[in-house]
Amino acid sequence: MIKKFISGLIFLLTLTMAAKSQVKIDFEISFKEPQAHYAEVEMNLAGLATKNYIDVKMPVWTPGSYLVREFAKSVEGFTASSAGKAVKVEKVTKNTWRIYNAKVNAIKVNYRVYAFEISVRTAFIDISHAFLSSANIFMYPAGMIKTPSTVKIVPFEGWNQVSTGLEPVAGKKFTYTAPDFDILFDSPIEVGNQDVFEFNAAGVRHEVAMYGGGNYDKERLKVDMAKIVEQATAIYGENPNKHYTFIVHNYAQGGGGLEHLNSTVLGASRNAYASERGYKGFLGLVAHEYHHLWNVKRLRPVALGPFDYDNENYTTNLWISEGFTSYYENKFMHRAGFNNPEEFVTGLAGAVGTVVNTPGAKIMSAAASSFDAWINGAYRPNENSRNTFVSYYSKGEVIGLLMDLEIANATKGTRSLDDVMKAMYYQCKTLKRGYTDAEFKAMVEKVSGMNFTNFWAKYVTGTDEIEYAKYFAYAGIDVTTENATPNKPVAGASLAVGRAVTVSGVTRNSAAWIGGLNVNDEILSIDGVSMGDIMKDVRPSPMLSMDNLSAINGKNIGDQVVVKVRRDGLEKDITLNLKENPNVRLKAKINSNASPQQLAVRKKWMEG
Repeated sequence: MIKKFISGLIFLLTLTMAAKSQVKIDFEISFKEPQAHYAEVEMNLAGLATKNYIDVKMPVWTPGSYLVREFAKSVEGFTASSAGKAVKVEKVTKNTWRIYNAKVNAIKVNYRVYAFEISVRTAFIDISHAFLSSANIFMYPAGMIKTPSTVKIVPFEGWNQVSTGLEPVAGKKFTYTAPDFDILFDSPIEVGNQDVFEFNAAGVRHEVAMYGGGNYDKERLKVDMAKIVEQATAIYGENPNKHYTFIVHNYAQGGGGLEHLNSTVLGASRNAYASERGYKGFLGLVAHEYHHLWNVKRLRPVALGPFDYDNENYTTNLWISEGFTSYYENKFMHRAGFNNPEEFVTGLAGAVGTVVNTPGAKIMSAAASSFDAWINGAYRPNENSRNTFVSYYSKGEVIGLLMDLEIANATKGTRSLDDVMKAMYYQCKTLKRGYTDAEFKAMVEKVSGMNFTNFWAKYVTGTDEIEYAKYFAYAGIDVTTENATPNKPVAGASLAVGRAVTVSGVTRNSAAWIGGLNVNDEILSIDGVSMGDIMKDVRPSPMLSMDNLSAINGKNIGDQVVVKVRRDGLEKDITLNLKENPNVRLKAKINSNASPQQLAVRKKWMEG
């Protein structure tokens, strides 16, 4: 009886899988009104199972950007038809449309998407181009995430380029295929007249699609971007892609990046390539996002895939996924020859200083910051975030530095964090799943030969002070600390400058915090001097530190100042007792008389 039941169950499952495999999903994206920021989406479903309805859903977030963005809010004009006749549609949740198909075999869905948010993670369309961040554009039938689909792009008149990591369909122009919706949602599409060039590195063809113009040198970028690709690939021993696409949006002021399985979207400033700082900044962004094709896309926390596109996907390991990627950005830039050893060390000392000087680092751990990414700090900052939140990027970068030096020191310069990352990549590849926090810790301990329980308690789940001098010393790096503003008093408030000067932020335990200065207070005078007179000597800026005002920096530590404010229409005098700046500046120097072990650690750490 049991055998018959199991055989019957297997038969039913086989029929269900066969039915799903016969479903055919085709999209066509066109642009009737790009000047008004719209994409027209046609979705054709064929081979449907015979039931009374089918649910079609829009993701509420996009992987790599940990915020529920409610993409369904930009959808309008949703209709469905079969054989030219309209069928009933009902919206049943914020991101679900139910189509009552009367057991028909094929359905055509039409809807429009409004796209007018400039970022690397959101769709944007205007008369010059269309950037389709796929989770913002494409819907999927409920329960059919693993179903393949094709996408045909119909460019607007005058547009002649399409750039994407999706595989093209042979013989069909601007038509692409995705084996499932996870791949489709992980494949942004650029449509327009972007400047496209290619280079080969690590056995992989790389396409660079530049939108917005700029003073970049294509030949120089081909060489230098290839160096970063080679350095990243060297750590893992293989490059998992056949081709890779960089979509670069050049604006007057641009920044940021978002990783994808075989592509990335970068924001850049179009006229910054000519300066050394601007050029290195762009290459650093390339290094960061390219490393993600291993770290987070394949070497990933177990919670980050398969994805739930309806809800938040929680993990305590973004300090690895993003923080370690920030850390390796430094290593790739150094190993590729763009930063010398002194710049490498100085940059990392600065990264440590950022965390040390963040009040929230004493409140929130790296693990908690990762878990609360959906509601806190990075994507939803408020006036108090700096006091309560530490970025998993910055704290993770510092943890990566400490862990790397600890491993190199424990193994006398024979192993490093590189070995952990490579081993975890292959573990994820072999097991076909992401790692747990315990598994990552176990690999660190296996590679280093030492117990990391105390390290985890202090720096990953805890908020202990960072013993940076100890860890830098492993590599023969001497670190000294000085006050960020020696002998200068601080009030500890930031200001917003407009028609009035108002308080925009107050630092925990500062004079402003203790004295009771509030965000949104309008400052009328300091020690009887009107803000109009005080601001005459201040360089115009929408944001300003109160400590830069002559009425504050002309005082001494311990002095009192009286700040007159207007709060809720009422004037009030607030007395501040000016304090010493709690922030420090780290100075790192490479010791030329390092011991043989320190030199071995330094070599492994810097050069791999």
